[in-house]
Amino acid sequence: MISALLDYSLISFLLDGLAVTLKISFFSIIFSVIFGTLIGLTFYLKIPVLKHLSILYVDIVRNVPCLLLVLTARFMTPLPPTYSGILAMTIFTSAIMSEIIRGGFNSLPKGQIEAAQSQGMSTLQIVWHIVLPQAYRNIIPPMMSQFTTVIKDSAFVWAVGTEELTGKGMILIGKYSSTAQVFAIFGAVAILYFLLNYSLSVLARWQHNRMSVRSY
Repeated sequence: MISALLDYSLISFLLDGLAVTLKISFFSIIFSVIFGTLIGLTFYLKIPVLKHLSILYVDIVRNVPCLLLVLTARFMTPLPPTYSGILAMTIFTSAIMSEIIRGGFNSLPKGQIEAAQSQGMSTLQIVWHIVLPQAYRNIIPPMMSQFTTVIKDSAFVWAVGTEELTGKGMILIGKYSSTAQVFAIFGAVAILYFLLNYSLSVLARWQHNRMSVRSY
C-alpha cells in the first residue's frame, strides 16, 4: 500500500482534497476575521443594541458543536457542500475570533485613545489608524493558533459530502480496506495536515519574534 500511495494518481487525488481544504480554510479565515472584527468593535465601542446581540451570538455559537453548524448549513441552505462548509466554519470561527480581537482591543492603553480624541480625531479615524493596527499586532499568536484550528476543523465538512483532504482519504479507504492500507492512508492525510499546520506555527513564531524585536 505504501508503494501504491507513491503512485502519482493517488498523490494527486489527495492533493486535490488538500486544495479544497485550503479553499474552505482560506475563505473561512478571511470572512471570520472581518466579521469577528465587526463583532469585537460592537463590544469596544459599546454600541447598545448591537453589543447585546453580539453577546448572544457569541454565547450561542461557542456552546454549539462545529459539526452541528456544518450539518445545519448543508441541509438548511441551498448552498453546495463546499460553500455551506465555508458558511458554517465562518459562523463558528467568527465567534471565537471576535473574542480574540476583543482581547486585542482591551490590551491597548487608554491614554492613546484619549490623546487622539483631544486632537479632534473621529471615532472612525481612531479605530482605523490607532486601534486596529495595534490590536492586530498584539493578537498575532492567538490568531495564528486559531487559523490552524480552522484548518483542522475543516475536516468536519467531509460529513456532508465535501471531498476535502479527509473526504479524499475516506474515499481511498473504500478502495483499500486492509488494516495496513487504512493506516497508510490516514498516515498520509495526517502528514499533509501536519505539514500545513506546522508551517503556520513556524510562521506565527517568526512573526511574533519579529514584532517583539521591533518593539524594543
